[in-house]
Amino acid sequence: MQEYALTVQPEDSGKRLDLFLIDFAKNKKLGLSRTSIQAAVIAGNVNINGLKALKPHQKVKTGDGIKFSLTEKPAASAQPEDIKLDVIYEDEDLAVINKPCDMVVHPAPGNFRHTLVNALLHRFKNLSDVNPQRPGIVHRLDKDTSGLLVIAKNNPAHHALAAQFAAHTIKRKYIALVKGRMEFDENIIEMPIGRHPRKREAMSVGFGKGVKYARTRYRTLRRAQNFSYLELEPFTGRTHQLRAHLAYVGHPILGDSKYGRNDEFVRLALHARLLAFTHPSTGKLMEFSCGIPKEFTEFIKKPLFETGVKPPKKTGV
Repeated sequence: MQEYALTVQPEDSGKRLDLFLIDFAKNKKLGLSRTSIQAAVIAGNVNINGLKALKPHQKVKTGDGIKFSLTEKPAASAQPEDIKLDVIYEDEDLAVINKPCDMVVHPAPGNFRHTLVNALLHRFKNLSDVNPQRPGIVHRLDKDTSGLLVIAKNNPAHHALAAQFAAHTIKRKYIALVKGRMEFDENIIEMPIGRHPRKREAMSVGFGKGVKYARTRYRTLRRAQNFSYLELEPFTGRTHQLRAHLAYVGHPILGDSKYGRNDEFVRLALHARLLAFTHPSTGKLMEFSCGIPKEFTEFIKKPLFETGVKPPKKTGV
């Protein structure tokens, strides 16, 4: 158990206790989240002037003597596995991975082995432990979605990247094959998403209690008689956002049995091809892209000619 003792200075008088402690943790680079600080307060691990402080929102005053302790985090339950990874980029703070289709990101009931986390534990010496059960994982892709993920190697990098996701400043672009011929060349789907009222493992567009704002921009790259090839850019990052939004507008993603009930493609036709963010240590803008899976390119070529839709004309200088 690690213990810390500090005194409130005049410039911090009147601050909430949890905000005061998170500022201290950031300055000391302890890699603590606001949630973990609040949990420590509620658990009785923070004292003010010798008395337990049980309310994260209570205010601190000049001269208050604060002591708090942190228990060691439980070790990750996942075990390292020698699984090949496509590492696009790596430095001391982070790594960018091109996740294959059919790989679960982190262990969960029914999937404790062969996940991305198992592979990361074998491949990397250091990973963030903000969530000990999901070391390194800042964001997720669905099991059947392939493409780019950023992995944090330490807690400060994890918190910095998570803050960018929360602020919607991380740029992500996907490609998808969808059912039907899209009417518009580009458009924005701006509809709230929440848990499906009957199918608890699915999400749906709705306006009831518990829904969250969601926004997706799409651009139509090619059309055929019965399908369209899209570039998708989510502004928000809701669970199953792209799948639920496209199903709502009548163009479910091919191969999506949960939202589309079609088997016209060999897999879920969704691939995260571009990822851009600010590096947590250098402040430099980092942008990464990966190739389009072979099954996508093969599928695009065949229907274009079979349906009689001519490919776009080549332009030259």
